[in-house]
Amino acid sequence: MDGVSQTSVTSPLVGREDELARLTGVLDRARAGEARAVLVAGDAGVGKTRTLDEVAGRAAAAGTTVLTGHCVDLGDVGLPYLPFTEVLGVLAADERFAAVLAAHPVADRLLGGGPEEGGAAAPSRLRLFEGVAALLTDLAGVAPLLLVLEDLHWADQSSRDLLRFLLSRGVLQRPAGTAPTRRLALFASYRADDLHRRHPLRPLLAELVRLPGVERLELRPLPDADVARLVRGLRERRLPDTTVRRIVERAEGNAFYAEELVAATDAPAGGVPSGLADVLLIRFEQLSETAQQVLRTAAVAGRRVGHDLLRDAVGLPEEELESALREAVERQLLVSGHEDTYSFRHALAREAVYADLLPGERARLHGAFARLLAGPDRRSDSAAERAHHSRESHDLPEALAASLEAADHAQRVGAPAEELRHVEAALDLWSAVDAAARPAGPDAVTLTLRASAAAAHAGELHRAVSLTRSALAGLGQDADLELAARVRYTLAGNLLSVDNLSAAYAHSSEALGLIPAEPPSSTWVWAAATHVMAGRQVGENETALRVARRALRVAEDLDVTDARADLLISLTSLEGGNRSTPAGRERLLEARELARRAGNAPVELRALFNLAIGSFESGDLRECLHWASQELDRARRAGLLSSPYPREMRYLRLLVQYTLGHWDEVLRESAGQAEALPAVDGHALGPALYVALARGDSGAADRARALLEGPFDWMARMVGGLVLTDAAALRGDAEDAVRWMRSSVEALTEAGTRPAVTVRLAALALSAVADTVAGLRRAGEGAGAARWQETAADLLAEARRSAEHGYDDVPQGPEGQAWLARAEAEWSRISAAGPDPAPWERAVAAFTYGDSYERARCRLRLAEALLAADRREEAAAEADAVRREADRLGTAPLRERLDDLARRGRLTDPARGGPGGAVLTAREQDVLRLLALGHTNRRIGEELFISAKTASVHVSNILAKLHAASRTEAVAVAHRRGLIAPEPTSR
Repeated sequence: MDGVSQTSVTSPLVGREDELARLTGVLDRARAGEARAVLVAGDAGVGKTRTLDEVAGRAAAAGTTVLTGHCVDLGDVGLPYLPFTEVLGVLAADERFAAVLAAHPVADRLLGGGPEEGGAAAPSRLRLFEGVAALLTDLAGVAPLLLVLEDLHWADQSSRDLLRFLLSRGVLQRPAGTAPTRRLALFASYRADDLHRRHPLRPLLAELVRLPGVERLELRPLPDADVARLVRGLRERRLPDTTVRRIVERAEGNAFYAEELVAATDAPAGGVPSGLADVLLIRFEQLSETAQQVLRTAAVAGRRVGHDLLRDAVGLPEEELESALREAVERQLLVSGHEDTYSFRHALAREAVYADLLPGERARLHGAFARLLAGPDRRSDSAAERAHHSRESHDLPEALAASLEAADHAQRVGAPAEELRHVEAALDLWSAVDAAARPAGPDAVTLTLRASAAAAHAGELHRAVSLTRSALAGLGQDADLELAARVRYTLAGNLLSVDNLSAAYAHSSEALGLIPAEPPSSTWVWAAATHVMAGRQVGENETALRVARRALRVAEDLDVTDARADLLISLTSLEGGNRSTPAGRERLLEARELARRAGNAPVELRALFNLAIGSFESGDLRECLHWASQELDRARRAGLLSSPYPREMRYLRLLVQYTLGHWDEVLRESAGQAEALPAVDGHALGPALYVALARGDSGAADRARALLEGPFDWMARMVGGLVLTDAAALRGDAEDAVRWMRSSVEALTEAGTRPAVTVRLAALALSAVADTVAGLRRAGEGAGAARWQETAADLLAEARRSAEHGYDDVPQGPEGQAWLARAEAEWSRISAAGPDPAPWERAVAAFTYGDSYERARCRLRLAEALLAADRREEAAAEADAVRREADRLGTAPLRERLDDLARRGRLTDPARGGPGGAVLTAREQDVLRLLALGHTNRRIGEELFISAKTASVHVSNILAKLHAASRTEAVAVAHRRGLIAPEPTSR
């Protein structure tokens, strides 16, 4: 990626599309005769060399002569004109340039040496500069020329002077009033992080960037997503996601660092790889001894340290400290920040300096920081730092106390992941600290329970189960019964979260049996509330109802308000009501208010979740969005966004947006969540997969399969099953569609109850089967069609059962009934003598509750049936409605199917007055507009919230429809046809 890497040229180039486009644009202008220069800046390892290699390769393939010269770090003794002599040496070895070199004696002079500096030599030096400029100009006359100068930060004074002349008075300049004729581009790279305040290149750069033909291009650190792509591309063997995320985090956008960290993944030792550490320590070792001492102390403090704390820890007079800090800042090892703080420019630099400390030195400095942070002015938010420093200085009792204090602080500020980390740290220290030195209060089992609660709130559900099992194993024979019951009902609740329902019911039964109902206690109430939820999930409704009614009375007597709320939520369905009914909604509102008053955020989130789901099931999508927003806002304020109910709510909110046809919004929000969400929340991106599939993204199915990897997750299995079943149906693979439908239903079935999504899965599979039956009948294969008809009958029966027996064993709401209507319509294609419009009319009407895409798909089938019934005007009207919706949603596959039907049925498009669809879809028109602005596929994708691959498909379609051989030609054709409005001129 840079001069520091010897293997980077073979690594994949990712994330530099915009920079490549800009450099390629400069080359295009140079080929047209307009000489240009670009100064390419970036930190060491960020990718300057790799980017320049890529653009040079493209230039050479287009017929441009590419010459590269390198500057080398030779200390105070520099070789004059080194990069230019390297270029001339390459030219001298190539017979193609012999005639040009022969006409310019300057080449022999540079290669053979000559006068350099001094007053008497000045005229000769000017002639040398003019000779180099003339040589480059003549070379550019033979063929377009790209001159690449790498690592200008190491350039000698003579090379810098020659470069100044070439750019200010030489090859870039032309006489006023003349046409551009010099087909030359010069790209020069330098390390921005090497340019300390007194670096000799700084004034030259400031001068050059003011020249009209010179521009500056900064290669910034790569975004995390691009680093992840790079990391995965460096290994044939798939790296675990946790490893990839850790490398991305440590590399901080630097491609070379990422490569070195990947190369070290097989090494047994941790820390910074030795080769990378050597590179990182070079600049550190150039500092004075005092500055090195300050940086060693700062490395122990962490990535960031305050001035006062660093001063007290290092023990230097203020003047010496400031001098050392200035030196470190000028060498760009430290950067100053807000509130008198200093940070290492890169975390890996801190790691390398820290790893270079001697063990005793490290422990001594950690102890100093621990004592300073524990002083009289200590703050609660410094407890985590104190715990770290105490542990590293081997003061374990203080580390334990500080870890618990840090956990309390994290809990107060709503940071469950950090709370979990600190409680687990305390548990690790517990057995190593004498009982007399431990803080008063908790025991190991209670601490483990607390850790499990934090894990559940942080979304680490399987970790929560593991911790609660550990608490159960830690209970002694004489354990307090209330604590034993708490451990068991907590374990039951955590098992429910990971869909281990039978084990949850067994543990909740044990919890309820351990503690007597008399005298009444809040522990018994919560054990009962958990047992009710578990019983409900395994179909033990009578037991759940009996226990819930009794527990509700006890909760009211004891005024355990949040337990009352939890039991009311469970009773909403157990007592014959339903969350989608007005009565059910009233009970849920009461439960929400009780939980809010009690300050129990998890129970309040459960109430809000059921209110949102009830609204969705009743077809009130706007109300559903209202409750979803309320839920996520409450979870955000409580620091519980990763807990189970909010993670499902993220999916539901996006699902509603998808259903309403707000697809770009779905993609925009999903793109923002993709990197932030833990792997367990991958299903929340499901609606984005639905959009991708509908828009023809061939990678949607692969991403859906990835959701099925790892431990079983009910929601992820549902999303994956839907996408894979629909994908098979869209490509006409009935066998695969039926296989995915059946395996998904089997995996999602709980306690013998089919999931409500069965009706949707069955309808999708039926569409593929109906297409197959139609094809077999046209081919005269009646026996094959009959076999598939039996499969279709089974699928229809599944759809009917699912729609009739939804949540709480009552008929499903508008969504489920709409999918049933579609299943019945698909069945009519198989069972009827010919296409029948009536079932499709019912399906279209059923999806009017809000699902715009499915309604459009049904309308396309209705248009097909109307055509078969010779009701052409009605068919044309339906086709027109589908066209408008397909273009609004940007679903190319649906539009292509419509265009095919329009051609076969000779339907008229009102927009053109002829058969078939418009030349370009609305999405293709959007892509064409951005294409005309010169955007890359990646940039087009970012603008339209689609993948670069999907953008590429749209570009290919545009080229085909406009009969153009290139992107440029397509834009020209579009302008001629008036498909692109001319850009307004500006003054």
